[in-house]
Amino acid sequence: MSNNHSGVFLGGVLVGTAVGTVTSLLLAPKSGRENRYLLKETMDALPDLADDLSANLQLHAGRLSTSAVKRWDETLERLGEAIEAGVEATQAQRQHLQQTAQNNASEG
Repeated sequence: MSNNHSGVFLGGVLVGTAVGTVTSLLLAPKSGRENRYLLKETMDALPDLADDLSANLQLHAGRLSTSAVKRWDETLERLGEAIEAGVEATQAQRQHLQQTAQNNASEG
């Protein structure tokens, strides 16, 4: 779960950085030519930011999927152990009841 939140956080940081850069360029006290150049550079960098974000999200999704499968396998293992313990306890209780019934029958 932590991986999922870190991926979302990283995406927010990247988008926030891009938006902040564009906003600062538009509000900065620079000439139009300088602003257009910086805006163009920022816009050129956005596809790379999007690719990085996409790769990061895919990585986190893969980790989450692997983690979920591992946890599922562990849960199934614990469930199998619990079922086995329940069967053993049932058999022990059945033997105890049969012995008690035999003892009562032989006494009576």
